[in-house]
Amino acid sequence: MPDPVKISMRPNGPFLVSGPITLTDSEGNAFPLDADKPAIALCRCGASGNNPFCDGSHKTCGFESDQRASAE
Repeated sequence: MPDPVKISMRPNGPFLVSGPITLTDSEGNAFPLDADKPAIALCRCGASGNNPFCDGSHKTCGFESDQRASAE
């Protein structure tokens, strides 16, 4: 049984998505993903030149976000 999909947030950075996934655009076309990589990083700041993937632009664009799950 494959590992479940997991999405993690990096402080002031991207969403890290690991597990067996397919990422599609709004028309259902799949983005090519490297099967040898354990995870992909998806942009949260909107400044990436490689959207929807993170290119590290969050480090220089002033993006700040570190939401925490509630402890309920």
